[in-house]
Amino acid sequence: MTVFKDQLGREVFLSEIPKRIISLVPSQTELLFDLGLDETVIGITRFCIHPEQWFETKTRVGGTKDFKLEMIRMLKPDLIIANKEENNLEGLLPLMNEFPVWISDVSNLDDALRMISSIGAMTGTNDSANDIISKIKTEYQRLAEYLVLSPPINNRCVYYIWYKPWMSIGEDTFIYNQLVNCGFSSVTERRQRYPEISIEEAKNAEAELVFLSSEPFPFQEKHSVEVKAIFPEAIIKFVDGEFFSWYGSRLVTAPSYFISLLESLKTRS
Repeated sequence: MTVFKDQLGREVFLSEIPKRIISLVPSQTELLFDLGLDETVIGITRFCIHPEQWFETKTRVGGTKDFKLEMIRMLKPDLIIANKEENNLEGLLPLMNEFPVWISDVSNLDDALRMISSIGAMTGTNDSANDIISKIKTEYQRLAEYLVLSPPINNRCVYYIWYKPWMSIGEDTFIYNQLVNCGFSSVTERRQRYPEISIEEAKNAEAELVFLSSEPFPFQEKHSVEVKAIFPEAIIKFVDGEFFSWYGSRLVTAPSYFISLLESLKTRS
């Protein structure tokens, strides 16, 4: 019996390397694929859209917060991988009584790297996990070096994740940490989790950039028009929310996306 601590400090006991894994977190599902665990992962959520072949072929056990307990029980997993924020902790409690449940808690890049390392250790894929971690560190170092030479001209921003009400991100979120890694300064500093902030408030806080994310709310051009009517001087950018909020192996390619975003802002300004 091997004991692993999850990111909530809970002890998770595994009698052997798991052979039947259920992932309840999209970004961690993608990580499991990149760790080479195709035959080991038996269940995912309906939001686990990457990789496409898993989305099409793996058993879907519901959503991230409304997963189907009976379906999970029928699959008889020997490890369930969850997340403190993305999953309903109350819903996980009955599963904890029946199965090993490892829960991540990721607010920054270091947390993400520790998560990848832990999942590699639990699944017997240490070498692959360390390779992914090494690539992530290299790419984020490249981003940091880029910022030294070419910091953003406009860096005061508001990052929107929801509409009606307009909602942004607090400084204790992974998205906020990613914005900092890109050299941006958010008008939501000193706020927690996912605060409401109107366009008028963002304007009064002297935001220069308005980021409209692709997820969880799929912002469209009509929302940009609405922002522009209230805040005509703002630079409005649609951004790929997966690069800002997914904290698994997607982090290998995130810095390249961020550099492209920064370059496009130079052209825009």
